[in-house]
Amino acid sequence: MKEIFMPRTVLGRWSVGLIAAFFFFLAVFVIIAAAGAQGGDTFFSNLALALPVLLAAICGVSSFITGIIAIIVSKERAILVMLASVLGFNVLLFGLGEILFPH
Repeated sequence: MKEIFMPRTVLGRWSVGLIAAFFFFLAVFVIIAAAGAQGGDTFFSNLALALPVLLAAICGVSSFITGIIAIIVSKERAILVMLASVLGFNVLLFGLGEILFPH
């Protein structure tokens, strides 16, 4: 069971680690926002809120890229790597949607 679940390649481990960092930075953002920090008119108006979200987005997209490379090039078949790649792809789609169609 462990052979199917855990990544065996370096890129696979990086992909899983980056998606874990994504959730960490997302949790930091939620904690700061729950503490009462408010946003401003622009994205960088409150740097304490913008920085964790920006780092989370970078980690999510990087997880997708490294996961896809691990799956295609290194023939990684671990479930965690595939899950990290799917989650990273969703982060990429959400980010592109916010940039291309702002509200």
